[in-house]
Amino acid sequence: MSDGAGKPPVVIVKEQTNVTSGTDVQEKLISASEVFANLLKPTFGPRGLDKMMYKTDGNTAVTNDGAKIVSELLVKHPAAKMLVSMCQSQEEACGDGVTTTMLLCGALLQESQTLLRKGLHPLTIIGGYRKSMYSATSMLDNIATPLSDEKLNSVAETAMIGKGAEASLELLSGIVVNTLKTTSENTDYPAAEHVSMFKSGKGSLSDSRVINGVALRRRIPLDGLPNDIRDSKIAIIGGDLKIRSMTRDAQIKIATPEQLDSFVDAERRRKDQIVDAILSTEASVVLCGGEVDKDILHALADSEVVVISELDERDLRNASEATSSNIIDSILDASPEDLGSFGSFAWERNESTDMVEDIIRIDDCPSPALVTIEVGGDGKEATEEAIRGIYDSLRATSLAMSEEAVLPGGGAAHSMIAHHVRTQMESEPGRERIAMEAFARAMETIPAVLAENSGQNPLDKVLNLRSEARNGNCVGINKDGDISSVDGVWHPKSVISDSLETATETAISMLRIDQVVSARGD
Repeated sequence: MSDGAGKPPVVIVKEQTNVTSGTDVQEKLISASEVFANLLKPTFGPRGLDKMMYKTDGNTAVTNDGAKIVSELLVKHPAAKMLVSMCQSQEEACGDGVTTTMLLCGALLQESQTLLRKGLHPLTIIGGYRKSMYSATSMLDNIATPLSDEKLNSVAETAMIGKGAEASLELLSGIVVNTLKTTSENTDYPAAEHVSMFKSGKGSLSDSRVINGVALRRRIPLDGLPNDIRDSKIAIIGGDLKIRSMTRDAQIKIATPEQLDSFVDAERRRKDQIVDAILSTEASVVLCGGEVDKDILHALADSEVVVISELDERDLRNASEATSSNIIDSILDASPEDLGSFGSFAWERNESTDMVEDIIRIDDCPSPALVTIEVGGDGKEATEEAIRGIYDSLRATSLAMSEEAVLPGGGAAHSMIAHHVRTQMESEPGRERIAMEAFARAMETIPAVLAENSGQNPLDKVLNLRSEARNGNCVGINKDGDISSVDGVWHPKSVISDSLETATETAISMLRIDQVVSARGD
């Protein structure tokens, strides 16, 4: 009898635990990625269709933004969760290219499925994919084009196409470029974080405009306050504008009326001291993060000083950056250097109800480090979708301004990548060249989907693009699905390179998984 015969098997997991091994693991992971990629496939490109998201709270959202769709999905499959993390990484890094990343990862995994069925080892596929990725990212500099004002406007338009802003595409793209140029003059680098969004709730998208400052929604405390202040100073206070309360309870015995009058006079003098401190700064507008004493409010109103109270920290910070002022802890410690300046201050009174807030605009700031885009529209789903498009455009345009180089869109860059990888494949002696050929086919998914969503035959267009790439012509798919130069479609270099690297590394991570252990038994 052999050693160990008759002994019970060693059990290290619960009985309901299910263990999947071998090629079945890759089959399941690839199937999940295929479902996810097919979900976003119809939304890709200028002719992409929309998805209606019906949320658990009963609200709906109509969008074709890949980042928005992925964020709303309540995924359970472990492979789907990896893809969601991949999309979030791309969105956080570039703000655009989420759908492209998903399509590339899905195509790489589907190509690998064919190779696995032919007997290729996963590590061989991984080696070929990684060589292709390094080769592809290194050649992007060869097809990159120096940035110009015309191409910068095209970058802003390209990132906004298909996201509910086409009706005012030229206006909004110009706004995006102008806001970033304005803030870049007063900051170290252009970034979307230096631009704030404000929904006016009126008109349409064509009524959108730039505010060289901030816009706030707060109730103006008094009707008689000035409504059109020009070229003045502003003070921003982080705390309350009132006498500080005592931290300890105390009882004071007052024996005579004179003693009571002295206590009242002392309190009034302290309030007058606060009022005098504000008036000495010559500030016409005071923004306050806390409460304001009514006596102080009325005293300042008599001197035509506008006080707006109970603003949140974000509003105070935005106003500080826009007006080049400092947030003051106590007005008694304020210095002239802490104050900011603005060109115009105006407020718009809404209906006199407790639920409606007034619109306050601080505009024409001399050197704003933060500006505001006032987006027109009713403020509902269509406006929210347009704001997402504007934000993606801000991210992409700021990247292009930082890198000063752009790549052609419309699948042109991915078609050139496929041709370059096929050229490099010829010098590869081992089996990894098979995986490199699969990588090149996966890159052609981008122009193929663009052609298919435009109603064209994707195979014919891909074959034509291969011929053009061999002749050195960098062309792509236009909005009608035809092959042409894509002069009006440009992407920042990092959007395409980061998308390529993120998709490839995620596909490689899935191919390295050889066993799935499910404690739930499914």
